[in-house]
Amino acid sequence: MKKVTNESKKTTKSQKDYQKLFEISKHTHVLQGIAALLDWDQETYMPAGSAGIRSEQLKTMAGIIHREKTSKKFSNALAKLIDIKTGKVLVKDLPKPQMAALKEWRRDYLQDTALPSKFVEEFAKLTSQSILAWRAAKQDNAFSQFAPYLDRIIQMCRKKADLLGYKDHPYDALLDQYEPDMTTKEVTKLFHKLSTNLTPLIKKIHSSKQINDDFLMGDWDKDKQIAFSHRLLDAMGYDLNFGRLDFSAHPFSSASHPTDSRITTRIHPTNLVSNFFVILHEGGHGLYEMGLRKDYYGSPLGQSRSLGIHESQSRWWETRIGQSKPFWQYFLPLLKETFNGRLNSITLEDFYRAVNKVEPSFIRVDADELTYPLHVILRFELEKALIEGSLKTRDIPEAWNAKMKEYLGIVPKTNKEGCLQDVHWSMGGLGYFPTYTLGNVFAASLFEAFAKEHPDWEKRVASGDLAFIKLWLNDKIYQHGRCYSSHELLKNATGKDFSADPYLDYLNKKYSAIYRLK
Repeated sequence: MKKVTNESKKTTKSQKDYQKLFEISKHTHVLQGIAALLDWDQETYMPAGSAGIRSEQLKTMAGIIHREKTSKKFSNALAKLIDIKTGKVLVKDLPKPQMAALKEWRRDYLQDTALPSKFVEEFAKLTSQSILAWRAAKQDNAFSQFAPYLDRIIQMCRKKADLLGYKDHPYDALLDQYEPDMTTKEVTKLFHKLSTNLTPLIKKIHSSKQINDDFLMGDWDKDKQIAFSHRLLDAMGYDLNFGRLDFSAHPFSSASHPTDSRITTRIHPTNLVSNFFVILHEGGHGLYEMGLRKDYYGSPLGQSRSLGIHESQSRWWETRIGQSKPFWQYFLPLLKETFNGRLNSITLEDFYRAVNKVEPSFIRVDADELTYPLHVILRFELEKALIEGSLKTRDIPEAWNAKMKEYLGIVPKTNKEGCLQDVHWSMGGLGYFPTYTLGNVFAASLFEAFAKEHPDWEKRVASGDLAFIKLWLNDKIYQHGRCYSSHELLKNATGKDFSADPYLDYLNKKYSAIYRLK
């Protein structure tokens, strides 16, 4: 008979305590999934007349979820395993991933308990109403309709920053919710490096011979576009048994579980490829959520690492794969077939250069790869000013247009194509925008490592094989959840520290070749 030691009893108790904590957390995640479905429905199929009750439903769910996450039941279970005040793990016999999960649970708990339930409920109700107000204001090109809602959101975000606490700048507290441990100071330094390096390249391109992309414009059948979109999703490995493709005013992805990861798109009225790049972008988000470990659902190990890492996945598929020549070597013939030979006279080189044309544009989601970071920098600077109080809500349109002129050399004629274009502020997502460019930087480093491990990647993609890409991302990113910080995850995958250099090197090399710069 095997002797049962005191040590094995201790191990068993720790595992039981961990499992109890896990089950409590899992119940909260189920509730969050329900709230996510309410949000998804609001953006897709909800009747316009249902707005009032939906805001009450979301307020109620936010309150229930917040009380669950800050309950005595949860804190008592957590406190058995980790000192909530100091962060010291109290047990030594749990596997390393579970040790990491305890630290993430504690981090979440400290943030959740910093916000009163009443505040969380009010914020959820406000943003539900605000999204609908933004949608109407955008349609009517009337910033004044949205301004009162946005002003209240900014006020509540300032209060949120105060409640959460920060060291140097109130924006730090908001940014930290989307990209943990990243600071306003670090982002400012990174964005300065990007803008000073990219602006000269953009100017060189503007003074060179421009690329013709006229053949991409016109009236393109919507049903055929969607049919081709499904071919792209299928090739990526996006499984419609666990996902959906729908339409929304602003494309987004929404997941309540690895077996329920939905995305939306919108059809550009005149541009053939706009929707396809949206599909690749949102599909990248969807694959990340589908790739999280189902057996860890309910714990930090079953969650995505951060919004910056999430955006690295979407921008990876949209730009590094979708805007590559090998990708279209395979898919251009299929696109020609879909549109009955309408593109037959277009060569692969013509198409590749057209989808990588650099030209300042008003709409961020339609921006080319090179000017895209400038759109994000613009929003970051405005958000920072709004939170610190140096910019008033009523002055946003004027400030927006001034920065568009400064960074992109163009000025929107309407607020619809200017400060009303994005849904994020109406969602209360101040602090979110920097993650788009952080995602590009993360993706560049990851892709550099991927290309070294798969030197034949171009040949394989040109043959239509994308499955190996998803496998690599699953191994390096998906399966790890929040076990590592963003920088640790990057270092584990690449062997290198976080740096903007791979991103800048990639952009300089690619666009110097496309525009034949000396």
